Amino acid sequence: MTTTTYSAFSGKTEGREVAEAFSSSIHGKSIIITGVNLGGIGFSTAQALASQSPEYLIFAGRTPSKVQECIDALKAEFPGVKYRALQMDLSSQKSVRKAAAEVLAWEDVSTIDLLINSAGVMGVQERTLTEDGVEMHFATNHIGHWLFTCLIMPKIIEASKHSAKGATRIVNVSSGSPQVSNIRWSDINFDKRNNELPEEEQPMEDFLKAWGHTDIGEKSYIPLDGYNRSKVANVLFGIGANKRLYEKYGIHMFESGAWSYKTFGAGASTSLVAALDPKLGDSVGGTKDGSENWGAFLDDCQISGKAAPLAVSSAEAEKLWGVSEKLVGQSFTW
Repeated sequence: MTTTTYSAFSGKTEGREVAEAFSSSIHGKSIIITGVNLGGIGFSTAQALASQSPEYLIFAGRTPSKVQECIDALKAEFPGVKYRALQMDLSSQKSVRKAAAEVLAWEDVSTIDLLINSAGVMGVQERTLTEDGVEMHFATNHIGHWLFTCLIMPKIIEASKHSAKGATRIVNVSSGSPQVSNIRWSDINFDKRNNELPEEEQPMEDFLKAWGHTDIGEKSYIPLDGYNRSKVANVLFGIGANKRLYEKYGIHMFESGAWSYKTFGAGASTSLVAALDPKLGDSVGGTKDGSENWGAFLDDCQISGKAAPLAVSSAEAEKLWGVSEKLVGQSFTW
């Protein structure tokens, strides 16, 4: 079974400690992080990375002023890094496409060595459809990141040509949701009541009741359920991406997540292990018995086996890939 380099790393490990341990995986690299705001996990992730001298740190966000605040703060602490802002609203496919085109047009950033998909929305109280007609959690947390990643893949692939197999990586910041949820295939936009769904797609009532929700079967949309479904998609996205990218290009995709409350630095640490730990390089691919293992879900800086079966299913991942292509009106092959 694949393990991480440092078994002592845990939910209390700070992101800066992880970055220092794997500094050679950061130095001189070009890195994109989505969802970087002062006082958040994305900023703590960026701060840890900036401490180890990457060449470029590129921050993608919806609000330029908030992104610039992060750049200004990091410039003061780590002036030797090149910083760049990228405006992108993940809920809008038009905005995502514009941002991706900008990345591909940058002549001075020829490769993207590391992409950390950290942005997300949670707890949208009323069911909301985006301009593309997709439920807000699913559109922002999954479709936006999926589309952006696929569109900038030429520069990620270019990076893989100059790195050891498994060193070029994509990380999706998920949560503990894959432990308690799956995809709502028959009703992604939450039009139906929960008790009208196929049994395998119905939400886990005990979990939602523990969070104070009632009359679950009679409701169509529960904010936490919408969030959970989108974060399961993050994991399935990783499985589908690894199957397409790892053996051909050596590109890894990992997912990190947790439920417990932590400092922002500790909240960033699992994503950093996923992004940087070279020992994770053997965690995907075919196995000796002919089976497949195309994903790795990390929790508290270690590989986790807690995810529900449907949240880490290769068949579910392929289904999601097809749905995603349909929702953006584009197929991707590399």
